[in-house]
Amino acid sequence: MSKKKKIKKDKKTIRSINNNVRSSTRKLNPILKAIVGKKVDIALRNLSFSEKRISNDIQKTISSAVANAENNFQYNIDNLIVKEAYCGKKIVMKRFRPRAKGRASPILKPYSSVTIILSESKKMESHGTKS
Repeated sequence: MSKKKKIKKDKKTIRSINNNVRSSTRKLNPILKAIVGKKVDIALRNLSFSEKRISNDIQKTISSAVANAENNFQYNIDNLIVKEAYCGKKIVMKRFRPRAKGRASPILKPYSSVTIILSESKKMESHGTKS
């Protein structure tokens, strides 16, 4: 019998999960890697100019996380950054297409779940010279 690991929740993180996004993880990963470490407003701007269809769903997930941070935890929106962004596999819808000689070939329609974690960053004030 193994013990369950306790997940330590940090008070400075906000999470938003979007289940059943109609795209594969292979298409989602490059978009999510591009927004990690950026400020929320810059990430939203980059997603609005993206030509990928799925960027609208990611944009909704980020804005949901921002709303959670503002309403539930009273964080300042200007200080929020995207700490983590990852996706995982969900169900796969299976369909079949008729082919020549009475055969059938499968069509796989994958679903994914997108998780966005935001954190509040403290701005370091720098005045004058380095010390």
